[in-house]
Amino acid sequence: MAERLIVVGGDAAGMAAASQARRRRNRDDLEIIAFERGHFTSYSACGIPYWISGLVADREQLVARDPATFRESYDIDVRIRHEVVAIDLNRREVIAMDLDGGTEVREPFDTLMYATGAVPTKPAWAHTGGAGVFGVQTLDDGSALREWLDADPPPRQAVVVGGGYIGVEMAEALVLRGLSVTLVERDEQPMSTVDPDMAQLVTDAMRGLGVTIRTGVQVTALSERDGRVCEVVTDDGPIPADVVILGLGVRPNTALAEAAGLPLGPTGGIRVDRRMRVTGVPGVWAAGDCVETLHRVSGMPVHVPLGTHANKQGRVAGINIGGGYATFAGVIGTAVTKVCDLEVGRTGLRERDALAAGFEFVSVIAESTNRAGYYPGARPMTVKLIAERPSGRLLGAQIVGWSEAAKRIDTLAVALWNRMTVDDMTALDLGYAPPYAPVWDPVLVAARKAVDALAPR
Repeated sequence: MAERLIVVGGDAAGMAAASQARRRRNRDDLEIIAFERGHFTSYSACGIPYWISGLVADREQLVARDPATFRESYDIDVRIRHEVVAIDLNRREVIAMDLDGGTEVREPFDTLMYATGAVPTKPAWAHTGGAGVFGVQTLDDGSALREWLDADPPPRQAVVVGGGYIGVEMAEALVLRGLSVTLVERDEQPMSTVDPDMAQLVTDAMRGLGVTIRTGVQVTALSERDGRVCEVVTDDGPIPADVVILGLGVRPNTALAEAAGLPLGPTGGIRVDRRMRVTGVPGVWAAGDCVETLHRVSGMPVHVPLGTHANKQGRVAGINIGGGYATFAGVIGTAVTKVCDLEVGRTGLRERDALAAGFEFVSVIAESTNRAGYYPGARPMTVKLIAERPSGRLLGAQIVGWSEAAKRIDTLAVALWNRMTVDDMTALDLGYAPPYAPVWDPVLVAARKAVDALAPR
């Protein structure tokens, strides 16, 4: 009799695990059932703002593999619109609700893959019955927002609450759709994923795009009229709105896991080992935005919800479930985004992270250009490096600039991954041609500046 694998969650981590397991074991040996509460599998949630803005024309372009493809090409029984509501580890059984049919489904398992992702942070004031309030976590969320924006007459005033990646990207998307946009952030500036001095550059660019930014402001309530949101109430006065986007971050979706007795770590994510096995629970695996992982620089457990990690972790779990051997090496927090043409990249530790981890360090900021200064299209680029004192080991990096800025963070991520010092980095053999870089690449300029800052006084 074939072993049965149940997958809870049909996006990046879950379907990567299912696909890898199938590649190594045929149906006679392994039966795979995947439950997904939404309408879509294996889609790019990161692409939703660009579909909302109109830069991506068709929603289906965001779907890498649909349920039919998994059924026909991978022999995986994908059941969309089925929400797993309980996991019984003693009976080795999951209980799911058919959201369209209203019936309960019970399925036994030998192996369980838990990949429920993350859920948006939603304060008490956001729980309103009024229409027009949206999170942007799933493709179903994006579809509901797109339908609201496409209504006749369309909304004209948008308020985005929260200035992280989603908040910044959605603010841009709504401006491109012609809405008047206000971004509300309770901290002193948006983009807390980078240090304040670098975030200020992002704030300036957003204001240049036409976004009104209200910082140091706390939302306290949402007002509605005729069943629709009409106003965001703050401690600094009301803001008119006929669509509200919640961009307050996410937390691991672990309610099911906690109820089933799976162990959670200090970040709230599920505790797993390097092979993505749930700690102390035989036959149960987890991956993606619902787990915590190790930060390779700080050595601390972290929750970093990114599709890149989810896909890699799911692949590792699937290889192991399929009888192979693979490990996940941890993260360093590399991420990029953009605000109109301004590009933002970060990797490793921010200053406050380095302080919390107990490092002594220096920080330097280097101003340069993306291309040779005389070449058409040369634009400013700001690179910030954080290096350990006295070793010079790179601890973190941030870049804000125009064309060719964001992907330069990958050079710094590789250096960070391999524990290079800033002195090592000054000798990197990087590509040079006037259309692509100055003779001294901005990365090298910043590394030299960090070496100088580390020199004994």
